This record gives sequence, structure tokens and C-alpha cells, in this order.
Amino acid sequence: MRPTTLRTAGGVLALAALVTAAGCADRGAVSEDAADYPSKDITLVVPYQAGGASDLAARTLAEQLEQELGTSIIVENRTGGAGSVGLQHLASAPADGYTIGYLPVETVMLGFQGYEVDPADYDLIGQMVSVPATVAVPADSPYETLGDLVEAAEKEPGKITVSNSGAGSIWEATTAALGEATGTEFKPVPFDGGAPAVTAAIGGEVDAVIAGISETAPAHADGQLRVLAVFDEQPSESLPGVPTAAEEGVDVVMGGWGGIGAPAGLPDGVKQALEEAFEVAASSEEFTAIITDSGSIPVNVPADEFASFVQSETQRFEGLLSDRG
Repeated sequence: MRPTTLRTAGGVLALAALVTAAGCADRGAVSEDAADYPSKDITLVVPYQAGGASDLAARTLAEQLEQELGTSIIVENRTGGAGSVGLQHLASAPADGYTIGYLPVETVMLGFQGYEVDPADYDLIGQMVSVPATVAVPADSPYETLGDLVEAAEKEPGKITVSNSGAGSIWEATTAALGEATGTEFKPVPFDGGAPAVTAAIGGEVDAVIAGISETAPAHADGQLRVLAVFDEQPSESLPGVPTAAEEGVDVVMGGWGGIGAPAGLPDGVKQALEEAFEVAASSEEFTAIITDSGSIPVNVPADEFASFVQSETQRFEGLLSDRG
């Protein structure tokens, strides 16, 4: 199997033309003088439960955005449908800058899996995090290595249960990629977010969990989980002694990412204000330290580069998910 690799650098294709065109729609008529923005609280929609990697990144950034914008930012968790419920809510909100949201990698995946989610429905503000995938088992699991887990799946294909953050999520896709790379099959068990998926593994409800590193590393450190491998090109400093999947003979590199967006059609001045505030917030020492300590990778990708990256990711997942469909 060819490894599927996350890249945070954008390609040459740009989504900017799409979101600019969308900005010409009637909804873009919602406007206010940029000098007056913001004049009230801003809501930041997170399409997953509190406690997961997406929620941590969004809330950490929100604290820094508040300082830059001079207003309160209310984080609102709208869950369901592997993130589709929150993403659809964000897309349908007024394009006035008072509703923004966390855009995960599922933004480019769900449309190929029957959900009404389209990246063109958002004005992109910037990308701030990259999240390597991990696979972990309960602390008392008999599986000591990734090889042990794969061997068990080979003996009983489709019997080894692996929790994830939801049907259609990047972690479910990673589970499928693991099965394809090893020539076996795992049984995905979807939950409504990464946090409950990890909790299920801690409680022994499933044989394993595939989730973001910031969701599994704390439980690994506390002795509640045993992380078997990181699906990244390099080992993580947050998980000393834990190998990459490639080091265990499994050629899979996969992970999530997250950024900030808003309903397409933002007034130019409002979009510029958000982009400028994002750039400062995402590069702040506080944001960088918290995200790094969690095991995720802080990045600060501006709107135009994020648009190009989203375009390339859309094309990548169209091929991957179409092949599986």
C-alpha cells in the first residue's frame, strides 16, 4: 500500500477563487464597517465533543484571539455525524464574522461519504495544528506491540475492535488504512468524538483505539493506555520509546489537521481582521506551548496557503475514499 501522508505545505492549486466567488452571493451582503468589528461576542463552533484534540486546539486559540480582537469568544461544541452537524451549522450561519469555526480534516472528507459538507462553503482564515494519528490499547491488553495487534487481527479478521471519533472520520480512515496495509481487517467502533473513543479503550470496551496523539498521550503517560505506534514519519517527543508504524513494518503515515474558517462571503474588512488576529494568536508562545505539550504540532499557515492545502487535500481524499467506496 502506498503511504498516505499528511502535508501542511499547500500545493499550487488554490481554493481562493471558490471562496471569493462564494463571497459574491447574497449572504455576503451582511456587512459592517471593519473599523467597528467586532462589536459583540464571537461564537467559535467546534464540531466535536469537549476534551478532544480539536476542542483543545480551538479553545487554546480562542483565548489568544480574544486578546487580539478585544472581545469574548464563546466556544460552542456542536457534535454528531463525524463533525458534519457542526460544520453544516457553521456553513449556514450569517457571514458577518460573529460565527467562526474549527475546520478539521473531515471538512474535505465528508462530502465523499454522503454528507452535505463542501469546503467551498467556508472562508478560510488559517491552519494552526497538525495531529499525527496513534494506535493504543488498554493498559492491561495482551497486545504489547503493533505487530501483536495485527497478528490477532490476522487470526480473527473483523473481530478486533478499534474505536474512533466517528463514522467517516480521519481516525476511521486510518483504521481502514491499517487493515489495507497489513492485509487484514479491523472492526471500527465509532464514537461521537475522540475523547469518548479514548475513554472506551481505557475502560476496556474495545480492543484498541485510533485517535490523535494529544488524545492518547496523556492516558499513556498516566498508565491508562499503551500507545503502540505513531502513524507519522518521525517518533514523537511526547511519546518517548513509542515507535512509528513504519518502524513496526506498517507503511502508513496519516493524521489530522485543523484550522479556522467562517461562512463563505465575509466582508473583506472583517476577513482581514480575523486573518491578522489569527496570525498573531497562532504564533503566540502560549498557543505553541500548549499544543506542543499535547503532542500535536502547532503550525501557522495563512489563509491563501491554507486554501491551497485544502484544495490538494480534497483531491487526495477524493481518490482515497472513492477507491474504498
